Amino acid sequence: MTHCDGHPREHDLTLNWDPFDTEIDTDPYPVWKRLRDEQPLYRNDEYDFWALSRYDDVAAAHRSPVVFSSAHGTVLEIMSPTPYPPGNIIFQDPPGHTTLRALVSRAFTPRRVSGLEDRIRELCAELLDPLAGSRGFDFITDFAQQLPSLVISALLGVPDGDREEVRHHIDLVFHIEPGKGMINDTSFGAQIWLHGYLSTLLAERRRSPADDLLSGLVQAEITDDDGRQRRLTDDEAAGFANLLVSAGTETVARLLGWACVVLGAHPEQRAQLADDPGLVPGAVEELLRFEPPSPVQGRWLTEPAEVQGTVLPPGSRVLLLTGAAGRDERAYADPDRFDIHRPQGQHVSLGLGIHFCLGAALARMEGRIGIEEVLSRFPRWEVDIDRAVLQHTSTVRGYSSIPVRI
Repeated sequence: MTHCDGHPREHDLTLNWDPFDTEIDTDPYPVWKRLRDEQPLYRNDEYDFWALSRYDDVAAAHRSPVVFSSAHGTVLEIMSPTPYPPGNIIFQDPPGHTTLRALVSRAFTPRRVSGLEDRIRELCAELLDPLAGSRGFDFITDFAQQLPSLVISALLGVPDGDREEVRHHIDLVFHIEPGKGMINDTSFGAQIWLHGYLSTLLAERRRSPADDLLSGLVQAEITDDDGRQRRLTDDEAAGFANLLVSAGTETVARLLGWACVVLGAHPEQRAQLADDPGLVPGAVEELLRFEPPSPVQGRWLTEPAEVQGTVLPPGSRVLLLTGAAGRDERAYADPDRFDIHRPQGQHVSLGLGIHFCLGAALARMEGRIGIEEVLSRFPRWEVDIDRAVLQHTSTVRGYSSIPVRI
C-alpha cells in the first residue's frame, strides 16, 4: 500500500484520458480499456482528478457514499471544495439525502409512473405516425428528444404550450464551451430560467393542486430526525423538479438515440426484437451497459480511501467511469459485443446504492415502449452515421442528431 501526495506514480505518459477531448469522446472505449488494464487508478494532473475504470472499483465507490461524497458536485467542472447547499438530491449526502429522497419518493410513486404507460404509447403514435411514408427523418429531433420531454411534462404537469420552451432550455443547460465545459453563461442562464419557471408552477400548485408530480412535491410530508413534520421548501421542490425535467429528458433521449445507432449496426438483433417484443426489456439493459447515456460521475473524497493499493487523500476529486465499468471483461464476457440475449447482471449505468436513479423505472419504461413502437412501424432503418452529430459533455454522451433512412 502506498500513500499518494497528489502526484501520479510513474506510468506510460502516452496514456491520456481527457474528459473534454472530443476526439477521444467519439470512441472512448479503447482508452478506457487501457485504463482498466494499465492504470485502473488513473491520475490526470491537468484537471486535477483521479479516475476509476474497473467495474469492482466503480461499484464499491457507489456503495460508499459517505467517503465518495456527492455533496461537492458530480460533474467535473462544477466540483468545488465547498459543499453545495441543500436542495439538490444528486448533490447531497446523508442524512439530508435520506430525508429528501424519502420525501420525494412519496410524490414519485410507482402508481404515478406506471399510469403513464398508455400515455407514452399515445405520444409515440403522435410522433411516429406522421413519419410513415417518408423516406427518412431525424431520429433525435423528430422522436428521441421529443418523447421524454412530453412524458416528463405530463408527469410533472407542465402545460403543453410551454413544453417546447422548457425543452429548449434543457438543451441549453448542457451547453458546453471549450475550456469551460458547462461553466458558461448560456448554461447558467438556462438553469436560472428553469428554476424560475418551475418555482412559478409550484406556487400555482400550492394554491390549486392537481393530479401531477408538482402537486405531489408540494403536498408530500415526512418526519425529520427531530420528529417534526415538514414539506419540501420552495427551493427544494424547484430544485428537484428542475432535476427531473433536465435528467429525465436528456438521458432518455440519449438512451433512445443509442438504441437507434446500435440496433442499426446490428440488424439481425433488431429483427429479433421486431419479431419478439418480449426481448425488448433485456435489450434496454444491454443498451444501458453497452452505451450508457451518462458514462462519467464525479465524487469528492471526505476521508482517505484505498484504491488499487494506493491511499488517496481527502479532498481528492474522483471520476467513476461507468462507461468503462460496463465494458470490463472482469465483469462481463466478451464485453465489447452487443448482445440482447446476454444474461443481465447488475450494471452501474443507473448508479448503485443510495444514489440509484430515482427515475430508473420511468427511464426503462420509456426506453422499452419507445423501441417497441418504433419497431412496430419501422422494423428496418439505415443510419446516416456520417451526418449524425455526437454531443460532447464531460458527463452525458449521446447524439443530438441522427438522420435515418426508412
